Amino acid sequence: MNKAFSAVLKSAALALCFTGAGAAVAQPLAPVKIAMIEGLSGPFANTGEAVFRNLVWAVERANERPGQSGKPARALQLTRYDNKGQNEEALSALRAAIDDGAQVVMQGNSSAVATVLIDAINKHNEREPAKRVIFLNYSAVEPSLTNEKCSYWHFRFDAHADMRMAALMQVLKDDTPVKSVYLLGQDYSFGQSVLREARRQLGVQRPDVQIVGDELHPLGRVKDFVPYMAKIKASGAQAVITGNWGNDLTLLVKSAKDVGYEGKFYTFYGNALGAPAAIGEAGVGKVIAVADWLPNVPGAASEAFYQSFRQRFPKPADDYVHMRMQLMVQMLAQAVDKAPVDALGTIDLIAASAVLERAAATFGPQTGTMRAADHQFQQPLVVGLMDRLGTPGVKFDVEGSGYGFRVIKQVSATQAEMPTTCKMVRPG
Repeated sequence: MNKAFSAVLKSAALALCFTGAGAAVAQPLAPVKIAMIEGLSGPFANTGEAVFRNLVWAVERANERPGQSGKPARALQLTRYDNKGQNEEALSALRAAIDDGAQVVMQGNSSAVATVLIDAINKHNEREPAKRVIFLNYSAVEPSLTNEKCSYWHFRFDAHADMRMAALMQVLKDDTPVKSVYLLGQDYSFGQSVLREARRQLGVQRPDVQIVGDELHPLGRVKDFVPYMAKIKASGAQAVITGNWGNDLTLLVKSAKDVGYEGKFYTFYGNALGAPAAIGEAGVGKVIAVADWLPNVPGAASEAFYQSFRQRFPKPADDYVHMRMQLMVQMLAQAVDKAPVDALGTIDLIAASAVLERAAATFGPQTGTMRAADHQFQQPLVVGLMDRLGTPGVKFDVEGSGYGFRVIKQVSATQAEMPTTCKMVRPG
């Protein structure tokens, strides 16, 4: 486990307050410890590093917030743990984080990892109520996590896979030239749910579209997607629908250029982490991505948000900012400020969760609210189409690639919302 990086970000300065006799009477509480448990090595290390940059910036901003009643705000402290993309490593990291005093766990780049963390945290919190932790999930979007597997200790800040698919279908239903699609995904819970929901929603929105292929591949193990892409091209599919992320997406779209595939890609994550640069000119007008926010969302507030992130991380390779992560940390800060603490500074996480499940946050152009019924964050979504930098609607490119995403559909939080089957069990 890699614990080499420990970021104590702008912690509140320690200061002694003295009475007239000179005795110390108060001292700021120690920072609230946050454990980011993420894949920081292996095939998806780039996604873990992108998350870390976002959380660093979010924590820095949260630590600048004003305090209450004349006291400094309690600082947040972020430490990262490498789960190597493996479930068992994630459980080991969780145990280490709890031993280190973490009260907040953050993870997202794998629904399989999120599932085992939720189960472990449920059991831990039942067994050791004095050392409870809460789990803030920024990217694990397998729908069951806020449906039948919902937990009082888990909060999801990304739109789940069915919500994202519905936003993509708002575009595909009007893309009448597309008459055939190929479904391709990673062979684990998230990838399976994406293809399952694609089949269902195609049947509702575009029953005229023929599914000419439906295939799952090993997660993070395929080094050459040319055989997959050749099969897709041979099928005659006019579009590919995929939930692939990280290198599995980058290598997939790169192979499309290699085999001369000219169809469209309807993606969950085609807007960054090397994908636009990999496919290049072949993706113009063909790669479609859904997100909670994109840099080219119209408006001064959106532009200011993006520019401030780029000032903090100016390298083109670091250009991948997540609006939802900023809102997540902002809402955590609300809970920290409002929840009671004991004599040792331990936060009452039952009370903190009660704050979080009814919290709202606004940053830049985006406002989101947590739904108490299932702890699923409700927020607007956008769909973008890849185009050249400088074309109308593409003021900003991605990672210095010369290509960006023009917003072609905006979905309000109300339109994006879906019902839940969660039966939330709250601690007595």
